[in-house]
Amino acid sequence: MRLTLELSDRDLNFFRQALGKARKAVRHADEADIVEAIDDVLSEIKEADPLPDFVARRIPQLETMIQMLKDDEWRLPKDERERLLSTFVYFGDPEDIVPDHIPVIGYLDDVIIIELVVLEMHHVREAYDDFCEFRYSYDQRFSTGHDAAVRSDRIDRKRQQLQQRMTRRLQKDRKSSGTSVLW
Repeated sequence: MRLTLELSDRDLNFFRQALGKARKAVRHADEADIVEAIDDVLSEIKEADPLPDFVARRIPQLETMIQMLKDDEWRLPKDERERLLSTFVYFGDPEDIVPDHIPVIGYLDDVIIIELVVLEMHHVREAYDDFCEFRYSYDQRFSTGHDAAVRSDRIDRKRQQLQQRMTRRLQKDRKSSGTSVLW
């Protein structure tokens, strides 16, 4: 069964407000604590029985977003870091718009947030995927005996190039739509 939701501006405003509260919390919290907490929440969710399929299908997306934050070589820019951390604070809150303890639908609002963030940050994800592919390919070609400083320089240049592309595309999207969906 396929269920499609159409969110009005009023509907989106609920999510904007919730993420706004989470964003304020992020400014006063330790990033490592947020990431550790979201890792714990994910572990709990994965152990839930039964875990609704509509939640399970979004777990890999959430894990990729977490990996983007943890990846020291990627160095996700500050604004995007803050957006992801806000998403994690919201996702990790069991008493968000729809409390998580409500069977089947408790994670519905969390899934909507994940979908909105994934949509909003698709250029960030594309750039990160391209970065990971470049790094993997580079490391495969030069697996032994290659100068670490040269590797670091090449990886850093590629990261900068991809993040510049990402920023241009994000700005273009926001300019064409007049604003972002969530932020």
